[in-house]
Amino acid sequence: MKTLLRSLPFSVALIVPLTCLWMALAPSRLSIFAIPLLVLGVFPLLDLVLGRSATLVALDEDAAHAWRDWRFDVWLWLWIPLELVGVALAVRTFGAGVGAGAVPVWQFCVAAVACGLSTGIGINVAHELMHRKGRVERAFAEVLMMSTTYTHFCVEHVHGHHKHIATPLDPASSRPGESLYKYLPRTLLGGLRSAWRIETVRVARQGGAGTLRDRRVRYPIGLAVVYVVVAAVAGLSGVVFFAAQSLVAMLLLETINYIEHYGLARREVRPGVYERTLPHHSWNSSERLTNWVLFHLQRHADHHHIASRPYFALRHIEDSPQLPTGYAGMLWLAALPPLWRCVMDPRVAAWNARRDAAQRSDVAGPVAVEGHVFGGGALESGALRAAE
Repeated sequence: MKTLLRSLPFSVALIVPLTCLWMALAPSRLSIFAIPLLVLGVFPLLDLVLGRSATLVALDEDAAHAWRDWRFDVWLWLWIPLELVGVALAVRTFGAGVGAGAVPVWQFCVAAVACGLSTGIGINVAHELMHRKGRVERAFAEVLMMSTTYTHFCVEHVHGHHKHIATPLDPASSRPGESLYKYLPRTLLGGLRSAWRIETVRVARQGGAGTLRDRRVRYPIGLAVVYVVVAAVAGLSGVVFFAAQSLVAMLLLETINYIEHYGLARREVRPGVYERTLPHHSWNSSERLTNWVLFHLQRHADHHHIASRPYFALRHIEDSPQLPTGYAGMLWLAALPPLWRCVMDPRVAAWNARRDAAQRSDVAGPVAVEGHVFGGGALESGALRAAE
């Protein structure tokens, strides 16, 4: 019962796909603006009001390594049908509706943004599932990613981003001084190229090239089927709606990626070899509300430290770079490059100066995580020795 109660705050995430369903079933000025107002207005404000939480959700270490716990997973599994039904109904309501002249163009556009924000947040559910070992869980991750036309993320994120995070090899790691608008084309194209290369290497090693086991084949076929079905049900305007909401979801995802690693870098210990990933290579945030909505994605330092750790067991790492607010608020800063640099560049410079000083001194400065200690020596020296 105690664990079930700990899982209940994460149920607040379901307000997003439920609102998308409401919008599709009862389109009105209130319903179509509800998701943008929630994500861009209510969530940032509630983050400021509710503050941060550094506590663990699951205190049982055995549960933390059990890969799944139904009391926490129930919110993930409920999200899936809610999102898929919501997208299907939205395509029918607004896609077919605008084609028939029953829905005004402005409503079509706002609804596409709202639907894209919903499926974009749903990528976080797919993200959790694609890190699991079970085939069913990873299959549903692919299904959710098809709803955003971004299936290659399942390959690039797990096998590319997590390997190359905070290095020049990672298209999803933003560089110091790089604006969001310069970063987006680089990561959108670079991520696709990286996924293709990774899958090419995998099928060359394991076999199955040209079959449905080859994700270079399976993903395009799956997406083609989705778009054909959308066209059959809602016509060309339905295809435009589905593509538009997919684009919004992609941009939301990559903007979050921009935020998560801005200006942080792993040291190259020898040509082509970088120090191992540690918690201080990711920006961390433990705002209560957005961590409930995003299933602890903002505890990103621990996620990259132990990528297999389920969301409910991710820990707040105080001695890692801390964002000034949650992701919802950071979206506003990222969209305004001068403001972003004003807020973030001093933090990046201060963190890098601290890191460099710690490395030079080689004085013990371990990373502490709720009673656990990671690394030895100055923040990076232990990592450098491990890499060498």
